[in-house]
Amino acid sequence: MLRRLLPLFVLFCLTAPVLAETEPASLSLEPLTPSPDARVLTIYSSLDSQMALPLLAAFQAQRPAIRIDFHELQTQNIYARIISESDRDGKTADLAFSSAMDLQVKLANDGYAQAVRLPSAEAIPSWAQWRHSVYGVTFEPAVILYHKPSFTTQAPPRTRADLTRYLMENEAQVYGRVGTYDVERAGLGLFFLARDGEHNRGIWELFSALGAAGVKLYSNSSAIVERVADGRFILGYNILGSYAQAWARTAPDLGIVLPEDYTVVMSRTGLVPRSAASPDLGAAFLDFLLSRVGQTILSRDVGLPALHPDLAGPNTAAGMRDLYGTRLRPIPVGPALVVYLDQVKRQRLIDRWNRALRVQ
Repeated sequence: MLRRLLPLFVLFCLTAPVLAETEPASLSLEPLTPSPDARVLTIYSSLDSQMALPLLAAFQAQRPAIRIDFHELQTQNIYARIISESDRDGKTADLAFSSAMDLQVKLANDGYAQAVRLPSAEAIPSWAQWRHSVYGVTFEPAVILYHKPSFTTQAPPRTRADLTRYLMENEAQVYGRVGTYDVERAGLGLFFLARDGEHNRGIWELFSALGAAGVKLYSNSSAIVERVADGRFILGYNILGSYAQAWARTAPDLGIVLPEDYTVVMSRTGLVPRSAASPDLGAAFLDFLLSRVGQTILSRDVGLPALHPDLAGPNTAAGMRDLYGTRLRPIPVGPALVVYLDQVKRQRLIDRWNRALRVQ
């Protein structure tokens, strides 16, 4: 099946009329079988549009008469747009595929998603779905990054206690050369911060050590990964591992550690909005993402770790569990995720973070 899809994908990439830019960070795939009344699948996604191409092409090969409109958006924009469009005129995207697990669950919890029964979802773990409305699709750990040439005489930190100790003992050498997310601007950073608080009561000692080391804060993964890879930074903390793995393929000095005390694992999630124009197409694409074929393409061609338990290899949930065992702590898809979307609780967490980073 996959071998038969590859020529179609190559043809797709080389045929200019099939792929037409419609707006910045968006693309349209015209039907492979032209039809004046072709149906349209509309997707809002935080996944890079170019990374998504293998998935879109493979799905369209199965349904050649449909057009696919893919809109690459920030997670907050996906959330706000679905609410606004649903409330205003009742029609929105057919699928929302986002890295913001909490915002996706909030959409469902507030009535902006519909329940869809997906045959492929029967294979995924129970923690990765909620009320048949929000489905986890990937298995992505938060990692510690390190610059390999900076650790030729000692091992890099492998636990948060190791990291705290290293920062305190090498403050002068590492000052200004450590990066993590800005939790006030990066939703993923706040998300991981909240999970740290759940798993580790002593986590604030690490954050104080980061502050004393002059930690630099960024709103995206790539800025941190790039700086660790080229040696401007020695360490990066709580960085989404899928981005780091992609960089590591061409950056030999980039080291990646899945923390041995515990490793938080997030999932990109998909849902079919309540007001989807073509909910059957949205559900079909989500079912494809969860299928063995879709998960194989996701892992092999897109580079995101697959969730499907029957797939093996280092870029799959099963492969990681074989390597890392119980240190992996996947985040369940469910209403507990929306706790820190409450503005009061969110601000309290951010205020405590800022106090911890401030050098005493």
